[in-house]
Amino acid sequence: MASVARSCTRLGSSATAASRSCTTRTTASSTARRVCIRQTFQNSSRRGYASGPSGASSRTPYIVGALVLAGIGGGAYYLRNNPSLSQAKEGTSGETRGVFTPTKDDYQKVYNLVASRLEEKDDYDDGSYGPIIVRLAWHCSGTYDKMTNTGGSNGATMRFAPEGDHGANAGLKAARDFLEPVKQQFPWITYSDLWTLAGVCAIQEMQGPVIPWRPGRADRDVSMCTPDGRLPDGAKEQSHLRAIFGRMGFDDREIVALSGAHAMGRCHTDRSGFEGPWTFSPTVVTNDYYKLLMNEKWSFRKWDGPKQYQDVASKSLMMLPTDMALIKDKEFKKHVERYAEDNDVFFKDFRDVLVKLLELGVPFQSKPEDRMELKPTTAE
Repeated sequence: MASVARSCTRLGSSATAASRSCTTRTTASSTARRVCIRQTFQNSSRRGYASGPSGASSRTPYIVGALVLAGIGGGAYYLRNNPSLSQAKEGTSGETRGVFTPTKDDYQKVYNLVASRLEEKDDYDDGSYGPIIVRLAWHCSGTYDKMTNTGGSNGATMRFAPEGDHGANAGLKAARDFLEPVKQQFPWITYSDLWTLAGVCAIQEMQGPVIPWRPGRADRDVSMCTPDGRLPDGAKEQSHLRAIFGRMGFDDREIVALSGAHAMGRCHTDRSGFEGPWTFSPTVVTNDYYKLLMNEKWSFRKWDGPKQYQDVASKSLMMLPTDMALIKDKEFKKHVERYAEDNDVFFKDFRDVLVKLLELGVPFQSKPEDRMELKPTTAE
């Protein structure tokens, strides 16, 4: 019996040695994997105490060795199937171990990929996904309610059906799908940060102002989806605009400045019911929206769709009732006139109000002075 016990002990020692050897061979360059293995082992193993015959006690080394091997295999499987964790431990290129903290250069790489895709994917609408990317950033942020401190860009809850299916968000799946390959290439960035950064990128790449931006948004679950009705309805007029934007904390000047986003893109009958572009250059950011409001003659369009206006001269442009409200209301109109007269004034106010919009309700750990200006590729 003693010789059997010694034999079992030697076998147990061999198993332990094998486990040490196996552990040594596990990617020496990856501290993250060793930490995961140790934690798996520590959480899974239990120290055995012999309280019965020597045969039961002699099986302990086998159990320990099996658990070590299981920990190694489980840790490797977990890391392979969670690339974001591996990246978080090793950094973007593997040379820096520890928790990965993105730098401005990392966010510039994200920006550059979005810009590259905007240039390559020119088969959408007027030749650019830019306007719909801006709309995604706008709509994910414009749900904020200052009274309840709910909504806003923090959460990216439009990923879920209750909010993604709101009428005001019709068609935005195209923008979310456009950005999905970017998310896959940079899994460390949250959807909330990605959508807002992409909106900044789209504006800058369409020759708009440089928009200071900072990260710090977290993705949230379906329970945080906002109720329908928080975004503007183009069929309404000035009282509606003040109610919607006032809920977010914007004044008249800021309402008019944000409306300048209509310089980009167009409406679609299968989404909002309206149809047509606001300007002759829907993929370029300019103050033309305000110029056209002030200088063109507008009349009701005769068609089967909802009430909208068209320019008398070419009958190719459109304005919504909310657009026309900006020149019907004297307080709004004075800001329209300012922006129509000076593109630089518009760019400055548009930049400032967009920064405010994209940050509504976000519990940043950083300070406003930590905002970064990402370089447009058009400046290279």
